[in-house]
Amino acid sequence: MPDLEKMIEVVIDSIRVSLMSQHRIVILKDVASDRFLTIWIGQNEAEAITVSLQEIEVVRPLTHDLLRNVLTSLGAEVASVNIVELKNDIFYARIALRVDGKEMDIDSRPSDALALAVRVHVPIYVAEAVMHEAASLPEGEVERETPGEGDERLEVFKDFVESLDLDDLDPSEGDSEE
Repeated sequence: MPDLEKMIEVVIDSIRVSLMSQHRIVILKDVASDRFLTIWIGQNEAEAITVSLQEIEVVRPLTHDLLRNVLTSLGAEVASVNIVELKNDIFYARIALRVDGKEMDIDSRPSDALALAVRVHVPIYVAEAVMHEAASLPEGEVERETPGEGDERLEVFKDFVESLDLDDLDPSEGDSEE
């Protein structure tokens, strides 16, 4: 089991579709700060996570429901899901289990581990090193400048507008909606 002091607890903030590729992205949010971790996942795993988060009833067990059912039948308890490493742009996860008083970690793709985590309602952790390397902060709001400080990039447009001679415009000319 991982050393939880070096792990950051996260929650699934959302699942999104990339506008560029139609691939799915799961966004994990640090529960103690505004950091976000984005992980690309497959369409099936995205749907499996969404079905569970939205508590949609399915007629037959999905793959991750089957995994939960098998673990439960064997007396295993899922303790947590852990995103433990990022290597060559690939995230690695481990599922922490307790079985007959023993603790063990099972290698997993993050998407499968997350789909299981939402079914068994266990905490999700990310290694501090992974968060440090791959997490991002939301873009801050753009602060308005005080009058007179104007943005230098807009000065060109300001100069252009001020150079226009609007006195010669005839209001009857130009675009009409007729």
